[in-house]
Amino acid sequence: MRVSIKLKFSVFLAALLILTVVVLSSLVLRGIERNQQSQIEGILSQQTRLVNLNVRQSYYTESVHLDQDVFLQRNGRRLAQELANSTGLPIALYNMTGQQVGASFASGESELVQETLDYALQNKIAYHEQGDTLLYAAPLDGPDGQMGAVWIQYPVQSYQDFYARILQLFMWAGIAVVALSFILGYLFYNRFAVAITRLKKSADSIREGNYITESPLKRKDELGELGQGIYYMSTSIQQNITAMHAEQQKLQLAIEKLQALEKQQKQYIGNISHEFKTPLTSIKAYVELLDMYKDDPQLLDDATSNIGKETERLYEMVEKVLHLSALEKYDFENQAEDVEVSALLEDACGRMRGKAEKFALNMELDLEPAVIRSDRESLMHIFINMLDNAIKYNIPDGVIRVKSELRMQERQAIIRIYNSGTPIPAEAREKIFEPFYTVNKDRARKTGGTGLGLSLVKQFVEKQGGTITLLSGDPEAGEGVTFQLMFPLADSSLQVRNKSE
Repeated sequence: MRVSIKLKFSVFLAALLILTVVVLSSLVLRGIERNQQSQIEGILSQQTRLVNLNVRQSYYTESVHLDQDVFLQRNGRRLAQELANSTGLPIALYNMTGQQVGASFASGESELVQETLDYALQNKIAYHEQGDTLLYAAPLDGPDGQMGAVWIQYPVQSYQDFYARILQLFMWAGIAVVALSFILGYLFYNRFAVAITRLKKSADSIREGNYITESPLKRKDELGELGQGIYYMSTSIQQNITAMHAEQQKLQLAIEKLQALEKQQKQYIGNISHEFKTPLTSIKAYVELLDMYKDDPQLLDDATSNIGKETERLYEMVEKVLHLSALEKYDFENQAEDVEVSALLEDACGRMRGKAEKFALNMELDLEPAVIRSDRESLMHIFINMLDNAIKYNIPDGVIRVKSELRMQERQAIIRIYNSGTPIPAEAREKIFEPFYTVNKDRARKTGGTGLGLSLVKQFVEKQGGTITLLSGDPEAGEGVTFQLMFPLADSSLQVRNKSE
């Protein structure tokens, strides 16, 4: 069943007005009810004070001062009648045992009446409404404290009538407002429905291939903007038919990118071949020398040492190439878990501290606890590689600083690893993470560097959802090399931090 939008809008407006009228009338009626209650309480409180004043005055005028209970038993009826005449309200007096000692009316006993009276005998004020009468009980004070309770019946018919008239007024006013608003809203939304119909016809025309030449609506509101948008859409569709030829250029660009990737692959293979050739050439040379001079003990020692070094370098290179190829070709499933970064960094620094001391390097730690979601083994591999890199390319008697901190606003754990070695030139900063790239070839060979460590670290970091960047030294230490790693914090770390705050 199709319902027009103008009817939907009109019904919505009527419902909104009904809700508004109901809420406002409820608030106003609640205010009237509270005002009436406050007014009645004030009147009855004043009447109670007058009753207490008259009772005490009557007590003091007695020629013989009696006990308060005896006084009430003797004078209760008279006092109740006099007080009723002076206040114009039905009044009953009770002693402290709850016995009625006088009344200006015939009062009926009930559980509710007895419960109200019990409150008054406990030096409290209590009342309840019964039909068009308010039953009010208050303490009756004597010279020596409370002597009983006073019961007053107060008519509230006029208040109820006033409340009913206001309620009826709100009902009729609400009905009139809602009906009038519905009619006016229906007529008003009809204009919008006509505009929407024109927009639909324009959209149908475009769907059939008949493109429009101007905006279907001349309005300065959202519908006018929509009409202008439909016109622009029609124009864009025509233009896109011509723009399809530009896709051929994009395909050509894609082919060029594939060719560039092929070139990069060939260069990668060439680099591998070149890097492999260097240690193999050295090994081959020593093998030939040993074949020629088998009895030279000095040559045997040198050959054994250098062949061992070159073999270790070759093994490390093959290991890293295999790791790099695996990371690029396969999406291995990480064993993700919550890892406490500072503890893992301390463990990694402990493992590498012996190697750092071998080169007379001082290792300083400044770690702030942080928990990230990562693969523990991959994270340890990252830290060991970064520390090994900081040791290899440092200076004698240099320093390595490892610092970790939290950035709660960015929800990141920041790790900086600084070494006091020679700064990396600006032209090499963009290439430092490329496979087989080394800033100083001679030094890399001396230290056993393959140019694959940082490339492998970058792959591992990105697999853990982090980033690695090269900073310009250390602001506190001056020149040197600082690598910054950023990892997103785990949910558990954020929850713990929020609870502590």
